[in-house]
Order: sequence, then C-alpha cells, then structure tokens
Amino acid sequence: MTDAPFRPFDTHLEREAALGRLRDALSGAEDGELFLERKRSEGLLFDDGRVKQASYDAAEGFGLRAVKGEVAGYAHATEISESALTRAVETARLAVGDGGGTMAPAPSRTNRTLYTDVDPIAGRPFAAKVETLSEIDAFLRDLDPRVVQVTASVAASIQEVAILRADDSLVTDVRPMTRLNVSVIVEEDGRRESGSAGGGGRVGLDGLLDPEDWKAKAREALRIALVNLRAEPAPAGVFDIVLGPGWPGILLHEAVGHGLEGDFNRKGTSAFAGLMGQRVAAPGVTVLDDGTIPDRRGSITVDDEGTPSGKNVLIEDGILVGYMQDRQNARLMGAAPTGNGRRESYAHAPMPRMTNTYMLGGDATREDLVSELKDGIYAVGFGGGQVDITNGKFVFSCTEAYRVKDGKVGAPVKGATLIGDGATALQHIRGLANDMALDPGMGNCGKQGQWVPVGVGQPSVLIGGLTVGGAGS
Repeated sequence: MTDAPFRPFDTHLEREAALGRLRDALSGAEDGELFLERKRSEGLLFDDGRVKQASYDAAEGFGLRAVKGEVAGYAHATEISESALTRAVETARLAVGDGGGTMAPAPSRTNRTLYTDVDPIAGRPFAAKVETLSEIDAFLRDLDPRVVQVTASVAASIQEVAILRADDSLVTDVRPMTRLNVSVIVEEDGRRESGSAGGGGRVGLDGLLDPEDWKAKAREALRIALVNLRAEPAPAGVFDIVLGPGWPGILLHEAVGHGLEGDFNRKGTSAFAGLMGQRVAAPGVTVLDDGTIPDRRGSITVDDEGTPSGKNVLIEDGILVGYMQDRQNARLMGAAPTGNGRRESYAHAPMPRMTNTYMLGGDATREDLVSELKDGIYAVGFGGGQVDITNGKFVFSCTEAYRVKDGKVGAPVKGATLIGDGATALQHIRGLANDMALDPGMGNCGKQGQWVPVGVGQPSVLIGGLTVGGAGS
C-alpha cells in the first residue's frame, strides 16, 4: 500500500501530452473528457468466530470519452501512459465522425469540501480492525444466549480522480468511503431468524470502530432478529401502509428516483416522461436529490464529469419540476447539468445517477399516521426489491413490519412484500410525519451494470391502498 498523492500526470503521461491527445479525440466533438482514477480498497469479514475473508485491491486507469449528439465514443485502459492514450483516441473518435461540432462550455468550479481526504485504510492498523470484529462477535454472544451466528464486516476505500477537459481545465477529487455491517442469527425452539444493521459514509474508520457506535449497530441487528423470531405470517391483500423513516426511502429511490433520471425521460421510457410541470404526487410531497450533504455515502463534491454536485428539487408540492441530468442528456433536452453524471470507475462512461434522494417531512407525527390505520401494515425495514423503470412497478420485501388494527401496532409479521407502482403510490400518499431521516449509509445503486454508492431518506409516510403479498388473510 502506498500513501503517495495521486499524480496522474507524471513521466508516463505528462499533462501537455495528455491535453494534446484529448484535443485530438475531441476535434469536431461537442463534449468529452479524460477521466483518470486510482482506487484502493480493503475489506474484512469475520464469521463463525474467525476471519473468513480479507481482501485488498488497488487499481488505476483512465477513460477517454468523445460525445457528439446522442453518440458517445469511449475507450479505457489500466495503463496511464501516452501510448495507451494515443491508442484510445482512435476508438473515442469513432463517435465524432466527419463534420464540426461546437464544444459545450466546461462545468463551473467549486472550492467547497464535503468530506475528508484522509485515507481511511491507513487510519487504523489491520490488527485493530480484526480485534474490533472479534469484539462484536463476543459482545453479541454474551448479550443473548439465543445468538447462534454472528457475521461482522468492515470495508474502507479511497478513490482519487482527475478530470481533464480540452480547455485545459482540471478538476480533482479525493473520495473516502467506510462501512461497518453486523448480521446475527438467533434460534429458539428450533426456529431461526436473522437481523442486520450497519452504516458508514465518507468518513474515517475511527467513528465506526468506536465501541459506542458498533455496540449500537450490534444491538439493533439483535433487536430485529428477535422481533422476527416472534413474527407471524404476513397477511395478503390491499392495505393502507405506514412506511418508517430513513432506510424505507429505498422504495422512493427505486420506484420513483430512477424514473426521474434524464436519460430515461429523454428517450421517453420513464413513467414520468412528458409530465414536467404536472402533478405527479399528492400535495405536500417534495422530493430532492442532494449530493452536497457533508460526509454522506451518496455525496460527491463534483460528479464524474467535473460538474459540482447540487441540491436539486425534483418534485415540489406534488408537481414535477426537475430531472437529474448529466451533461449529454441535459444538452439534448435543453436543460442544465445537475451534477448527476456518475460512473462506477474509469472503465465506465458516465450517465445520470442519483446521489442522496429523499422526501421532505410534513407536520404530522408518526403516531398520528399509525393511528389512521384501521387494518394496515407498519413497515420499518426493507430488504431486496425489483422495479420496472418503464412503468415504475415495484416489489419490495420487508425485513421488519407489524400488523396494525384500529390504530394499534400489533404483532410483527414475516414474509410481507409491498407491490405497486411508484407513480400511483406518490398520488396515494395521505400523510407525512415530521421525522424525516436519512439512512445510516449503506446504499448501493445498480444501473446498466454499473454500481455507485447512494443515500436515501424520508419521513414516516402514510400510503393508501398498497398490495401486500403475504402468507394469507
């Protein structure tokens, strides 16, 4: 491992040479950039009382993109050198073809700092990380005799990027990321159930490895497992639902957020295409995508095209007012880039992606919303789900949910799945609580084979008439 600063322009690729090759690639193009990256990551998995997996990865490379109209040429290599870049120019230029083009103006600059640039991998000795995971295992087993298995993991990475444009402007960013996860399995009378908790962000490891922090995560994982241990089969049918705050915003992210990305709307494949300025949600519903929140998992100082991230209002008081845009789709739609051009790595071209997507709160309390349920479900935690972007139809499984009758929260239920579509669910929101929260920092978002870290959030939300798949009535 090296702590040397990232210097993409060295003896193997000097800046002037890189600029010359970039200008060759972009001659006649409308946009494009040279994206250089170095990333290092470390992961530890502790399971069954011992270290099950330890990994360290280091990678670097560049991606060269030339854009003209709806077409983009992209070439990438793991070798940052003038010879590799020269070869990449030939591929990228295939998108440009003959004829001239007017180069789009470069992004505006920013001096803000949203997160530390300290390498979190080097922040704690390897032995200290292993010791903490071992302590988590022992802590949970001592906490409850029903614990039969503990899995704990810690991950840290640092990504260094540099974005060079044909006007010789250079944007750099250093992006740390850490995460701690705890999963536990409990057994009683032959029945086994599980629970998990975790979180992190663009922060160092010190906070996550502090006993006060990991003990809270461990207790939460155990609490969820014990709740599920006494859960009854979920009912099936159409019910009013109260979603809890924070992580349940993953439903908003998947069922609504993807449909508000610029590329889907430009191509007319989103359920929200052509609805700008129209009511798409109940009055009072305001949804934002905000990459500017300090230290959050989904935050970025600049996106992967060099555009400063933004606090973008997507839906305001129920009215669709904005899409998330990268540079290419914004230009084709006559809009401004919003700082949402993201890519998984140098080997991937950027596209419109979410950062931290959340719904603002209202004036009610959570208890007010639950009291309105005559026969419904209070869903607190979510696991996996599936969404069809073209129509917003979703299926999400609940990891923690409760039956509610006459406004009283009753027994936990197991096996509940929420079924519906994002556009209809937005229209059927009947109440928003004043407890808006962001998730603890554990989201990853997939799109067209690319994965990026994201954040979600929402207040407690009352939605009328969602279909619940369960074991019976």
